[in-house]
Amino acid sequence: MREDIDALETQEWTDALYSVIRHAGPERAAQLLIELAKKANAAGVELPQAITTPYRNTIPTFKEKRMPGDLFMERRIRSLIRWNAMAMVIRANDNKDGLGGHIATFASAATLYDVGFNYFFRGNDGDQPGDLIYFQGHAAPGMYARSYLEGRFDEEQLDNFRREVDGNGLSSYPHPWLMPDYWQFPTVSMGLGPINAIYQAHVMRYMSARDLVKRGDRKVWAFLGDGECDEPETLGAISLAGREGLENLIFVINCNLQRLDGPVRGNGKIVQELEGVFRGAGWNVIKVLWGRHWDPLLEKDKTGLLQKRMDEVVDGELQNYKANGGAYTREHFFGKYPELLELVKDMSDEDIMHLNRGGHDPFKVYAAYAEAMASKGKPTVILAQTVKGYGMGASGEAINETHSVKKLGKDDLSAFRDRFGIPISDEELEKVSYYRPSPDSPEMKYMMERRRSLNGLIPSRNTEFPVLKTPELKAFEAQMKGSGEREISSTMAFVRVLSTLVKDKNIGQRVVPIVPDEARTFGMEGMFRQLGIYSSAGQKYTPHDSGQIMYYKEDKKGQILEEGITESGAMSAWLACATAYTNSGCPMIPFYIFYSMFGFQRIGDLCWLAGDIQARGFLIGATAGRTTLNGEGLQHEDGHSLIMANTIPNCKSYDPCYAGELAVIIQDGVKRMFEDQENWFYYVTAMNENYVHPEIPAGSEEGIIKGMYQLKPGKKKSGKKIQLLGGGTILREVEAAAEILRDEYDVDADIWSLTSVNELTREGQSVARWNMLHPEDEAKVPYVTECLKGTKGPIVAATDYMKAYAEQLRAFMPRSYTVLGTDGFGRSDTRAKLRRFFEVDRGFVVVAALTALAEEGKVEKSDIVKAMKSFGIDAEKPEPMSC
Repeated sequence: MREDIDALETQEWTDALYSVIRHAGPERAAQLLIELAKKANAAGVELPQAITTPYRNTIPTFKEKRMPGDLFMERRIRSLIRWNAMAMVIRANDNKDGLGGHIATFASAATLYDVGFNYFFRGNDGDQPGDLIYFQGHAAPGMYARSYLEGRFDEEQLDNFRREVDGNGLSSYPHPWLMPDYWQFPTVSMGLGPINAIYQAHVMRYMSARDLVKRGDRKVWAFLGDGECDEPETLGAISLAGREGLENLIFVINCNLQRLDGPVRGNGKIVQELEGVFRGAGWNVIKVLWGRHWDPLLEKDKTGLLQKRMDEVVDGELQNYKANGGAYTREHFFGKYPELLELVKDMSDEDIMHLNRGGHDPFKVYAAYAEAMASKGKPTVILAQTVKGYGMGASGEAINETHSVKKLGKDDLSAFRDRFGIPISDEELEKVSYYRPSPDSPEMKYMMERRRSLNGLIPSRNTEFPVLKTPELKAFEAQMKGSGEREISSTMAFVRVLSTLVKDKNIGQRVVPIVPDEARTFGMEGMFRQLGIYSSAGQKYTPHDSGQIMYYKEDKKGQILEEGITESGAMSAWLACATAYTNSGCPMIPFYIFYSMFGFQRIGDLCWLAGDIQARGFLIGATAGRTTLNGEGLQHEDGHSLIMANTIPNCKSYDPCYAGELAVIIQDGVKRMFEDQENWFYYVTAMNENYVHPEIPAGSEEGIIKGMYQLKPGKKKSGKKIQLLGGGTILREVEAAAEILRDEYDVDADIWSLTSVNELTREGQSVARWNMLHPEDEAKVPYVTECLKGTKGPIVAATDYMKAYAEQLRAFMPRSYTVLGTDGFGRSDTRAKLRRFFEVDRGFVVVAALTALAEEGKVEKSDIVKAMKSFGIDAEKPEPMSC
């Protein structure tokens, strides 16, 4: 800091500023300072960056809104919740199983949650849907402990924390799939809660702008940790919230200054870092750093040295002060300046130790929340300083290993009981017994009355929603009949299916096309003018292509969500729409269209979350397949997304080749999810290769949904028979191979379309399990086996995916089975060369078929050699996997 060369002049300016504040108000003072800054900048004066403020509370004491409730009653309730949350984790680990759990996170955040529960978080029992709250995953025991006091759980359920297999258990973290009436959002995969909360607020405004669900003053609250902010997903979308002015969004960051292993920024100040990041992104930033016990000291300090010391001390030292006690704090914090030692000379070491942090002071937290609720035009982030492991004593308070502490020693348990006034005996202390007052006790009456005034208990997830009437399959007759002589891609076929859905009078308004800035790539630009691209600001400019039919049209009521170049953002928007049925009582049918390579591989954690959160909608993996997207190369060509999709239990995945198949799959999916209310979401591939789409054979719908159907039976009677199975665009190579086999080798081929190897595999595995567990009953037959058992000849399958994809079916094949697939890294070239390179083109299908027939003695091996020569296949060609 520079030396003041004219202290008198400085004082005159300072006095003038205070005079303006007194007589004209703080707004006028701010206006003058802004104007001065502009003039100084224009004159070339270098100004310091002003994105951070001094290390103190944002809201001065005289501006704090007063908390209206009963402080002592609330502290009593909060203490009981603290105790039961800790007891639940300790009891879960008081055995050889050691199920784990976390105490320290909720211990530091208990006040942050409690103030919200008592005054701000609205439930779902009112006239509008309740607030949406993303609870920090590691704090789950605190939510269970509160619900126990409310009578929603009993002691047996608390003792079943992390014991879910036998039922009646409580999940380790927020998992809607495991507790569908309770949790709304999975959040323990750190970083996903914040980005989902941002897009939830974004979609809430989108739905309101389109007159689907009015948002009113409904809020999205996201609780997260300061260490969690290192995750790219946590901060990656905050500029969207600032840009759109999402005043319905509130972040509460529990700044206990510790990650899992140690300090977040031991050598710096994480609060200041986050303040700068959020303020720069256009957020309203409220810092809640010091509790009210500091207020008299700050008022008493006339030197400014206390503020200076608060500004200069690093987080690692702030942790030390709570870990090492009052004497250490006196020496190392106040002791740097004699004036500060004089300031605390009348305070004992215990008094200094009890100088509280803002996040543990309900008055300060209430003031911050009230300010956030009143904020307009901006999202708000509250940076609340706390102590990790607050109240855990020597076993866990502010020590590096506190995150992993699962048990407390007897002395610390006793100290915890006494500190928080828990009415249990020493005998009960040994058992770490739960404590719940009677329902008619003052504490329980107070707590339940607070929740009644806020529209019901939370967490709470709605499981009932309106049924959407699905269009009949005949609505997609144009796709079922094929493309005639015209060549189109299956991506274009999808766009036509989507257009049909959008025009449907029953569900058209509920369809949400979502793209990450690739609409033109996918042939969707025709929808720009028809549907409009949602923009919270509308369109303040005239697009250069306004005179064209397919001009770029932004609109406050636009139906398309084009989220920019952000797969994780677009996926988060999809998740918000895909859960609108439960979170807003308004089913939406979202279609997120993306490069298939940038789906499950790039945002796999969000895809897994989609399963947990019970999302309902469609993921469309466009430009799918290893050899279909020619010219784009290794990082764009997908040969494994369908394998990854199959890892998510409630994701149905399909690889259709033809328009009619696609129409059948999407119509069935809409019906299952939104009319029959089955709990699925869909991944469907679409390709960018143009070809003629034939009419789908009559009666093939069931097979398409189950995963395979006979596209073309053999055309001639022959002793040499083969079954050819093809998926996606490689089906067309299989069809070409069948003609070659028939015309040149007298081999008759039945052709089967593999629309979903994954669905066939799941059904087959389910049948195998049933047969194993019912040994005396007549064995069931898997669908794929049933399809093929009455046929003749070896079976060959070829797809545009790794061999592991089709290999899943080997266990259910009635005869010899050969798999062709695209293992290895993708690369750029023509489709023909790529398919030859990966050994899935018609030539390799022919060679594979002849090889299988030769092993049965149906053809000569010389026929294989002839085929290889005719196709120019080099026997010494390196394996694609090794190239």
